[in-house]
Amino acid sequence: MHPDMDVMSAVQRRIRDLAMEKDVLILAHNYQVPEVQDIADIVGDSLVLALKARDSKMSNILLAGVDFMAETAKTVNPQRRVIHPVPGATCPMANMIDVDSLADLRKRHPNAPVVAYVNTTAEVKAVSDVCCTSANAVQVVSSLDEEEVIFIPDSNLGQYVQSMLPGKRIVIWPGHCHVHTGITVDDIKRLKAAHPGSRTVVHPECPMDVIEISDRVASTEGMLKYALEDGSIEFIVGTEEGLVHRMRKEIPGKIFHPISGAVCPNMKKIGLEDILRSLETMSPTVEMDDEVIDGNRRCLERMFEAL
Repeated sequence: MHPDMDVMSAVQRRIRDLAMEKDVLILAHNYQVPEVQDIADIVGDSLVLALKARDSKMSNILLAGVDFMAETAKTVNPQRRVIHPVPGATCPMANMIDVDSLADLRKRHPNAPVVAYVNTTAEVKAVSDVCCTSANAVQVVSSLDEEEVIFIPDSNLGQYVQSMLPGKRIVIWPGHCHVHTGITVDDIKRLKAAHPGSRTVVHPECPMDVIEISDRVASTEGMLKYALEDGSIEFIVGTEEGLVHRMRKEIPGKIFHPISGAVCPNMKKIGLEDILRSLETMSPTVEMDDEVIDGNRRCLERMFEAL
């Protein structure tokens, strides 16, 4: 994803030099700030980053994203050093459920397997049955034989999965992403009025009333694919604003309209200076107990098998 060295800033060039010198794969989520996306080897959604981390042969991985993503990278490739530049970059939704709360929920639904959205802590994944991302949540839940399924922690994504799989009975935990929950029908209508003819593509973490008035619902990677393949020229993008930088970069012939105020402060905590410092010191690293890694890996591998 990174541009030619001659158009980079001095800090960006230093980061790329150090990454090459120290054998570091830089992974950045679609919601990272533009200058961080531009120095990454791979920019993608949670599923893409997990797969790229799993398959990496490089000695080190630097994850520019929130903490659960760095935990996932360590889990799927534990022999590598995984660096997370700002440990305080966390996901509020992932912290909306803990191990004890999940244990209580299991007691009330003893025969229901637990599908843990990737936006959960490693400890919670370790006591869940299978993981999913927004790209494959419907596919993963559909692959389960049981009629009743526990879905944690995002209620909007859970409701979307339920709408797509009416034959399942989904027990939904009341968590949410504050960025996507904050996207409203009025936001979409306002942009549609300002840009008539635009197609609307939204993330499944959005509320159902937003999903229902949109042309397509998709993960961030799915949004990019939709915009690339659809014949329309203009798109309203219902997700965190960071994705729009990548869309404009990779599909320069089209126009993308972000939702005003759709910003994740935690995704924006990592800057170029943080990454440079991490490459100079090769820290801070992700450290996890073997037991948590093993449980987390089992949960993630079941997801990979369902792909």
